[in-house]
Amino acid sequence: METIRGIELCTASREELLPGFARDFPYIATRAELDAYPVPWHWHKTVELFYVESGSLEYHTPGGRVVFEAGSGGMVNQNVLHMTRPLGRTQKNIQLLHIFDPALLSGEPGSRIGQRYIAPLAASPLELIPLFPGGEAEDAILQCILRAFALNREEFGYEARLRAALTELWLMLLKLARPLLAQSQASGRGSEAVKAMLAYIHEHYPEKVSVRQLAAAACLSERACYRAFAGCLHTSPAEYLKAFRIQAACRMLAQGNMSVTEIAQACGLGSSSYFGRLLRECTGCTPSEYRRKWQDRDT
Repeated sequence: METIRGIELCTASREELLPGFARDFPYIATRAELDAYPVPWHWHKTVELFYVESGSLEYHTPGGRVVFEAGSGGMVNQNVLHMTRPLGRTQKNIQLLHIFDPALLSGEPGSRIGQRYIAPLAASPLELIPLFPGGEAEDAILQCILRAFALNREEFGYEARLRAALTELWLMLLKLARPLLAQSQASGRGSEAVKAMLAYIHEHYPEKVSVRQLAAAACLSERACYRAFAGCLHTSPAEYLKAFRIQAACRMLAQGNMSVTEIAQACGLGSSSYFGRLLRECTGCTPSEYRRKWQDRDT
């Protein structure tokens, strides 16, 4: 299981980059340490099954906000815009994730399994299924998520065992989600206009980015651009751009040796003093404290 501390984006599609994701077995398991730097709005074509090992996290989707404490978990559907923010301050915020293409379970396109059991959930407008301990069905799913992480990839038949475990999980989730599927509405999931504007920001964030440029990237008016950000991401274009720049700057601090001034300029944040003020507001650390904290952890 690979440990990650943030996300990277594909150059072509601008979706989240999933290291180790192979076409012949489209699955990865990760252990996310979510204190290192903020995770901005993003999306991926895969399903995300997660368990909060410690700390406290909040998930944002176009449909709203859900808080997950240690011992809880959930599923984020494919192509759903979402953002994760750590809330816990007294312990590490650690999340375990199964990330996989639903085709791993359905097999050939148009298969009976795909039509009956995979597509009704994967192709639905349902964004997020929260799982909280205390209910019989939820507890069973959470334990199944953990058991799948315990499988030994060095043992004979690992891939077949994992696929069977994920299939069992999927059927349990589908059964649990039936009432939600009947009520769910497309509250902005798969908004191609918003994704086009986010992709523009991801590519041009070191530069000066205007609302006019964002709107043009999605063939919208400026007013429609503001409405799309507010309705789908519950934020403004300027606030999203600032959050993304901070996330990029935090990665540079944690992984490299560029000066604070160089990082501020490379991320479009202007002066080092402005960058320092933003970072302190976001993480409670100065740039030098932040760099020392996360680079020392790697030694």
